[in-house]
Amino acid sequence: MNCLKIAFIGLFFMVFLNTNAQDKKFKIHTVAFYNLENLFDTINDTSKLDEYSPMMELKTDKGPVYKKKIRNMARVIADIGKDVSENSPSIIGVCEVENKAVLEDLVNDSLLVDKDYGIVHYNSTDVRGIDVALLYQKKAFTPISTSSHELKIYNADTNKRVYTREQLLVSGKLEDETIHLIVNHWPSRRGGEAKSRPKRVAAAKLSNHLLDSLQMIDPYAKVFIMGDLNDNPNNASVKKILKAKPSKKLGLKGIYNPYINFYKNGIGTTAYRDAWSLFDQIMITKPLLEKDYSSFQFYKAGIYNKNYIITKNGAYKGYPLRSFGYHGFNNGFSDHFPVYIYLIKEVP
Repeated sequence: MNCLKIAFIGLFFMVFLNTNAQDKKFKIHTVAFYNLENLFDTINDTSKLDEYSPMMELKTDKGPVYKKKIRNMARVIADIGKDVSENSPSIIGVCEVENKAVLEDLVNDSLLVDKDYGIVHYNSTDVRGIDVALLYQKKAFTPISTSSHELKIYNADTNKRVYTREQLLVSGKLEDETIHLIVNHWPSRRGGEAKSRPKRVAAAKLSNHLLDSLQMIDPYAKVFIMGDLNDNPNNASVKKILKAKPSKKLGLKGIYNPYINFYKNGIGTTAYRDAWSLFDQIMITKPLLEKDYSSFQFYKAGIYNKNYIITKNGAYKGYPLRSFGYHGFNNGFSDHFPVYIYLIKEVP
């Protein structure tokens, strides 16, 4: 299908696609995920270790840096998916945020305020206090139920509890259709990939449990599993636990991961020591892959990696232009590129 023309009609954006030599009109929404790289405020919260955040480690100019960080995040979010939808994401999962207050500052930035984003956020038990959240345009999506799900993992050496990010489950109506979104930020690779692997396997099992619960109620549930997984599409957590596939030919309860083929082609969302990883992914269930476009269906996936969020020179040339480095604030964006998918629905 080739994109021919874009138009705005009322509250919804339409894209005209050419199929079998016939023009068809489709409503379109962008669903995205973005690791906001340490979006912390300038206030020391004594209930958590936020003093180790790059923002709190700044010696001076915390206020101006915070304002610039908010503006930079808003600039990216405002542009994700805009090339096709002429709109910012209808729904976007985020991670590495300190609290609801920073999200309120973000959605009230002048670049986003007219989108009227709502916020779903829970404080996590993560030792640094970094959380996941969901932002949604109120004119497009209406939450029906929200819940936060604790991930219980333990240190392999001490057997002590490791406090990490909860998983966020949001069910609601995209226009008049029920969808479900699971937002993740799985445990990091601190200590090495192999040693930390069981923690991410445990996280995948929790996501799988949430998915099973939804599919037991409705086998045809339209579910999105998104997040910074700290694992690639070929790692055990994604490949063996979630059993995500690169093919759209799935069983009813199967999971499609469009980012497997990106990864096979050497395309990633974050880089370390000259190697690309594709930790940021959005996976979807079989009912979003039907050819009947009378309801919202998957159209295509992408990685938002426009030139202005890429490092132009130096040792990290070509990497995502991150906000913070060894010498403080870089006036950058994030050490991760955002990911997104388009959903389309035929207009009668």
